[in-house]
Formats: sequence, C-alpha cells, structure tokens
Amino acid sequence: MSTLVCFHAHPDDEVFNTGGVMRLAADAGHRVVLVTATDGALGEFPDGILAEGETLAERRKTELATSAGILGADRVVMLHYADSGMAGTPENDAPDAFCNVDVDEAAGKLAAVLDEENADVLTIYDPNGGYGHPDHIQVHYVGARAAELAGTKNVYETTANRDHMKKLVELNPNWADEDNSLDLDTFGLPESEITTVVDVSTVMDAKRNAMLAHETQVGDFGPFLQMPVDMLQAAFGREWFRRVGGGPSLTETELPL
Repeated sequence: MSTLVCFHAHPDDEVFNTGGVMRLAADAGHRVVLVTATDGALGEFPDGILAEGETLAERRKTELATSAGILGADRVVMLHYADSGMAGTPENDAPDAFCNVDVDEAAGKLAAVLDEENADVLTIYDPNGGYGHPDHIQVHYVGARAAELAGTKNVYETTANRDHMKKLVELNPNWADEDNSLDLDTFGLPESEITTVVDVSTVMDAKRNAMLAHETQVGDFGPFLQMPVDMLQAAFGREWFRRVGGGPSLTETELPL
C-alpha cells in the first residue's frame, strides 16, 4: 500500500484536479490524505444557504468532509490559515492571509503530515496556481518546500491542459461568456509541459457527487453540473500533472503509487 497526499488551497479545490486520482487510489487500496491550507472563509455563496448562526467556514468544513468521504480520503487535515481572497482584493494584504505567511513555517506543518504518513506521492499546484489565485500560488511554494523538508521524492504539480481547454472553449463559447475572468493564455500549462495524464473517466460519478457535496460553491460548480455527461467527461475525465524533476513526455498515465 502506498500513500497519496493531495495539498489544496480551499475546500472544494480537491475535486477539480485530483478528485479522480484520489478515488482511483482509494479503490486500488492505497491510503489517501487530503490537506487544505485555508478554510475558504472568503468564498462566495448563495443568499440563505447558511443556517442561522452558521459561518461559511463551518459549512465548508462539513462540505469538505462529505466530499473527502466520496473521494475515498482516509484523513483530512486543515492547516487553518486565513483565506487570502481572489487576486487583487484587499484581503490579499492581510498579514495573516495564507499568501503572506512564512513559507518555511507553513511548509513545516505540511512536512509533519508527510512524515507521519510516510507519503509516497504529493500533489501541489503549478507555479501560477492554475489560474493565479494567491492561495493556489502559495500552495505551490509551500508544497514544494515541504517535500524538500520531508524528503518526499514524487511530487506532481496538478494543472489544467491549456491547449485542451482552448479547444473546449472553441467548441463551447458560452463557457467564456459565463466566466470572462478566465485568461486562457495563462491558465494551467501548455500540453508540451505536461508529463502525466490520468484517465479518471471510470470514477466520474464520484467526482460529480463530490462537486454536489460543496453546496455553497454552486457558483464554481453549477455550470459543470448542468453539462451533459459527454461534455463533463471531456472537461474532467482526465487529470493533468507535471512531474517535478521530470522531462515532458506525455507518457505517464498514472501516479507512482
């Protein structure tokens, strides 16, 4: 049995780029550990969805536990750093925001988890955090440093295939209309830099159910949940990674578990 540790910025991030590999690893009998840096307290949510007196952070913790269970996680660790908010917002300047914390201090916390779990594989984000979110970018640096501290050899940057996304948007131009903040010229990585493509189509039901578990994040998941099955498969049926220290090959079809 091997151990996969997936490091993410907020509750719900686990679904997009590693939900499939988590479920596949769990189904194969491996141990799966999910670590989130923040509580996602600054996320947007629909009016009236929270119970009286309930905070968004409390609800998102519950949603995370449900999603993690669906995806087969054996353990969930929250590092409890403050959400930094979207890029360019005033919350980016808060001294306790995750994007501003000392990298070595935060990496030490993650490294402790990697040591406890004797992690075989760690997933982090690419240097731009996929799409430039300050917390995602910090996950990259904290995760890479934690791997150094713990001696974790197999580190994979989860990302989006930029070329694939451009093709999908060309076929579905309404996607760009729904989210005009998406810069496809900087989103994810070009296909030439991707080393590992995992087919997760067999566990798409679990991935979709994990999306549904994050009820407060309907703004993130709503458009995708309305997709026909074939379109959902096209968008999320593969998960893309760049192996740290490995050359581009597009030959790996699974993580080394």
